[in-house]
Amino acid sequence: MVNSLSHCHLQPQVLAVLNRTYARHMTSLRYCEQGSKLANERSTARSTRLYHTPKGERKKEVTGARKRVEQSDRVAFEPYDVAELLQPATSSQASCWFLIEAVNVVSTISRKMIAIGLEGSANKLGVGIISHNEKGEVTVLSNVRRTYITPPGQGFLPRDTAAHHRKHAVEVVKEALRVAKVTTADIDCICFTKGPGMGAPLLSVAIVARTLSQLWGKPLVGVNHCIGHIEMGRMITGAQNPVVLYVSGGNTQVIAYAEQRYRIFGETIDIAVGNCLDRFARILNLPNDPSPGYNIEQGAKKGSKFIDLPYAVKGMDVSFSGILSYIEVVAKEQLAKGECTPEDLCFSLQETLFAMLVEITERAMAHIGSSEVLIVGGVGCNERLQEMMGQMVAQRGGYLFATDERFCIDNGLMIAQAGILAYKTGSVTALEDTWCTQRYRTDDVLVTWRD
Repeated sequence: MVNSLSHCHLQPQVLAVLNRTYARHMTSLRYCEQGSKLANERSTARSTRLYHTPKGERKKEVTGARKRVEQSDRVAFEPYDVAELLQPATSSQASCWFLIEAVNVVSTISRKMIAIGLEGSANKLGVGIISHNEKGEVTVLSNVRRTYITPPGQGFLPRDTAAHHRKHAVEVVKEALRVAKVTTADIDCICFTKGPGMGAPLLSVAIVARTLSQLWGKPLVGVNHCIGHIEMGRMITGAQNPVVLYVSGGNTQVIAYAEQRYRIFGETIDIAVGNCLDRFARILNLPNDPSPGYNIEQGAKKGSKFIDLPYAVKGMDVSFSGILSYIEVVAKEQLAKGECTPEDLCFSLQETLFAMLVEITERAMAHIGSSEVLIVGGVGCNERLQEMMGQMVAQRGGYLFATDERFCIDNGLMIAQAGILAYKTGSVTALEDTWCTQRYRTDDVLVTWRD
């Protein structure tokens, strides 16, 4: 690899990073989400903006049935030269595969700034490219993702997840550039997830971001993962100043903006709601493809018997670990006796957890006097959660905003969006400060791009 990159006149330390990180044979087979599959589903994907009128009438700005992300293809990747990243990207594909009415998307690349975002805090590796032009119009250029999927009944370990990200990083970056129809010279800044998340996967993506920064001569912008979800949701839906319910595999928070901070009004005091669902899926030995939470959601639609579970709301905070322990015992006892079905357990768990989330969100709405709720994070694409939240919001004469799987689930585009907002206000991350942290709270970030 050193010989193949010699014409690029790179610094020796850059070559060392490249050789250490990428000079390996990629021969194993993995399941991955194809960015092209997401593009092909754009005509049948569920609405990306959902709201309820004060009278409770449910409306969708973009109609269409929800479509399950199809089972990923089995793909083998062959070794190739990282120097290809330095070459201009060419493709016959469309420059923008997603258009949304909520933002003023333009069909041509009329831009002031373009940012590339890299996300890899958990089992999703995502690279997205976004453009902000001089008029403030936003163009989504590409949003490519790969998912590390483990066998049923198993979670994903940090070391294995990081190895997955290292294997596919260059491939995903190349695909994002190709779909966006931009070259490396067009990129203004490189944004990456600084935290929170799993340490090894975070570090693997940070190394990619540092390497690209030195290869391309572009500044780095470290992004808080939670802020990325919020800014992605605000951009896609057009929500102005909502109460944010952030629910994912690693986080559960009720958030509202005040004085250049996203303030946390309530949160989990133990495990996240997504982690609770994922671990319950292992108890039932449900598949991890496309995700444990999705398979629980589908099972819950077939459940008919509600089983009483603990309800653990403590002021503005919630607790899920005790509920998980309780339902694990119930599952072993009642399933063996035939007193309930796995679908009944999925239904009961969803209803209980989501009722808790609706309660603390409503309390936050009342406290700050807001009429908007925005749901973000991977669990946020659950239709039952949106339905329950929508009923509460409609009773208060408010509006609910939510996005579909393309933008709820971790993706590089959200990192690019939050990063470019920070970059436009002068925020950059020096190379020596590009370390990652698993403990990076939402309210630690100074939000310089909002009044």
